[in-house]
Amino acid sequence: MLRTHYVNEITSDMDGKEVTLAGWVHEVRETAKITFLILRDRTGTVQVIGKKGDVDDSILKAMSLPKESVISVKGRVKASKEAKKGYEIIPTVVTNLNPISAPIPFEVTGKVPAEIDVRLDNRYVDIRRMETSAIFNIESTILNTFMSTLTKKGFQQIRTPCIIAESSEGGSDLFPVAYFEKSAYLAQSPQLYKQLAVIGGLNPVMIMPVFRAEKSNTTSHLTEVTQMDIEMGFADADDVIKILVDTVKHIVTAVKEENKVDLETLGAKLDIPEAKIVTYEQVIKGLQKKGHKIEMGHDFSKEHEKAVQEVFGDAVVIKDYPTAIRAFYSMPKKDDPEYSNSFDYIYKGLEISSGAQRIHDPEMLIEALKKRKLNPKAFEFYINAFRCGAPPHAGWSVGLERLAMQITGAKNIRECALFPRDRKRLTP
Repeated sequence: MLRTHYVNEITSDMDGKEVTLAGWVHEVRETAKITFLILRDRTGTVQVIGKKGDVDDSILKAMSLPKESVISVKGRVKASKEAKKGYEIIPTVVTNLNPISAPIPFEVTGKVPAEIDVRLDNRYVDIRRMETSAIFNIESTILNTFMSTLTKKGFQQIRTPCIIAESSEGGSDLFPVAYFEKSAYLAQSPQLYKQLAVIGGLNPVMIMPVFRAEKSNTTSHLTEVTQMDIEMGFADADDVIKILVDTVKHIVTAVKEENKVDLETLGAKLDIPEAKIVTYEQVIKGLQKKGHKIEMGHDFSKEHEKAVQEVFGDAVVIKDYPTAIRAFYSMPKKDDPEYSNSFDYIYKGLEISSGAQRIHDPEMLIEALKKRKLNPKAFEFYINAFRCGAPPHAGWSVGLERLAMQITGAKNIRECALFPRDRKRLTP
């Protein structure tokens, strides 16, 4: 076998047990009598030690390898108080599984810093960095917890199309697709389709990629992102806000419990969020009081989102936005149609989620489309669905990469996308 154990499965209590590990050469140090090889797999690193006289010379020679060589090591666990982990591996067989035939593009140990573009150009090597792998270990926990939390609440997993005939949010930032004789686009949101699922009687939850042809070159924008969405029938905005707050809390709690080593690797401190729910008007007045320039009716910039953290705390749900600055399908408030039953979740100074109660009256939808100068005929399949008994409903979406960015302390959202896509990056 190439592997019997991962590094994190070995303990000092296994003293004398034979194991086979597999991974990459993290570092090698050689003295006249001892060779130290640090083997790294996706769970951590371990010291393999070869002493002259204790192991064959052929083993010492086999341990003299370039960094990032991919190897298998068969050996004996030896408890050691001097070793960082409380044990080390005495090798009996060291196998170079695929000799390196090209230079490694940068120092994986981090002793020599590499620019982010160099790392992203060679992402298959960058993933080997403990810091990079820690981010994706945490993202795995986020995804698993999101789906398990919502499934326990009675939501059902669905998949919606990534190819659509018309904008799903009324914007123009779409990627056109050659689709036989018709015009088509990559979906910027599953919004319309998850609403149709609710009309059909489902309570859908999904994880899917969405595509935004935004020309932004910021540290918080990508052209392909992963959305974690829900939609809930017979519900209003307050109902789904409660679910959103609870879900984010569950996710952060799971990461704190399951990814302790990863958080330590990243130097990330994590507190369980206790979300404060405030209105749009309260936030505007709060920011103005602190000297920030913003007027009623304006949307929040990235600078304003950071200020929200300073004024209201790490976890803030802002509700009751002006109808004019929200998506066309957002339900206006009954007592004041100038405002809508919509909301955002600002976590550590960045919007990670947006949602709303949806318009479920077809005539109201037509008027909303016309106000945005959108052609209702292009949305006939959507509007007609609401003529067949559509319940009140609401939902939201959480951006995976943005949430991971705030949890891990990453400074650039590209760090939180395995193979990021932005305005300039299309490979690897």
